[in-house]
Amino acid sequence: MLAITIDTGTTNTRATIWQDGRVISRSSAEVGVRDTAITGNRQKLQVAVRDQILKAASIAGVDPSSIGVILASGMITSNIGLFEVPHIPAPAGIHELAAALVQNRIAEVASRPIWFVPGIKNSVPMVNLETYESMDIMRGEEVEAFGLVERTNLQGPATFIFPGSHSKFITMDVNNRITACVTTLAGELLSVITGNTILASAVDNSFAHELDETMLLEGAHCCAHVGLGRACFSVRILEQFGHTTTKQRASFLLGAVLEQDVFALKQSSAIRVRPEMPVVITGKKVMKEAFAALIKDDAFFRGEIVVVDDELTCDLAGLGAMAVARERGLMSELPE
Repeated sequence: MLAITIDTGTTNTRATIWQDGRVISRSSAEVGVRDTAITGNRQKLQVAVRDQILKAASIAGVDPSSIGVILASGMITSNIGLFEVPHIPAPAGIHELAAALVQNRIAEVASRPIWFVPGIKNSVPMVNLETYESMDIMRGEEVEAFGLVERTNLQGPATFIFPGSHSKFITMDVNNRITACVTTLAGELLSVITGNTILASAVDNSFAHELDETMLLEGAHCCAHVGLGRACFSVRILEQFGHTTTKQRASFLLGAVLEQDVFALKQSSAIRVRPEMPVVITGKKVMKEAFAALIKDDAFFRGEIVVVDDELTCDLAGLGAMAVARERGLMSELPE
């Protein structure tokens, strides 16, 4: 049985074709829901999703009409995606997501109906000035988390760290249900700081490409002591007077920004992390290494630190979406 998974984020759309649980082709385009937000219509996103389905089918050498199931996850289910599907409340596992799958036919995209995987939201009955910090949402990271569980046979409870433009932290209970999440703008902050502030020259307009752990921890300690604003300006002090390299300054800045993420993970009312819970870290190499070093350095955390190998992170969204579809009975022909 052939299946195709569509994973749409803010800036990218990926299509993956699977045969008997194995990836046989991939295609992607730099089009996401940001384009819908900018243009005010879905046409560009519709064309991108349609074209990636056709391109992935062409690469695989299969007729698009032979694809049995089309699954879509991520920001494609948001109000600026192709078809809005409400978040379901946590706690939610594979079973809850499967029950909440929604089917819709979009003629401009595919001849076959598409199954959309909803996102998950924290369980906060009413958001007001007393409760807003407890609320958080995700679209896409839930299937990535379940894809990781599927691929590694991981068993909760655990805390997941997904670094990115928006860093996402997720807790999972002993029954492998997502219980809550918390989000920060760490990646976007780094992008703004490195490219649009007085610190641009100090870090060569770029993120840290290689980690200096000593400087990473120094940046984190500085931020914890005097705050993010002062820690950031300290990067300029180090450039002017500290006899430091670009790599060292970039690592210092990364530590300062990510220290705020670790602080949020420990202090936010949106998530409840227990010190003994294992921490599972995925993402790009430098970010994985940075978070692992910061978690190890923080006395709050006492659980195992699991840094996921790069080869295990490929196609997680699609793998998770298929696990959800299989739970719904849509992919009974695929192997368990």
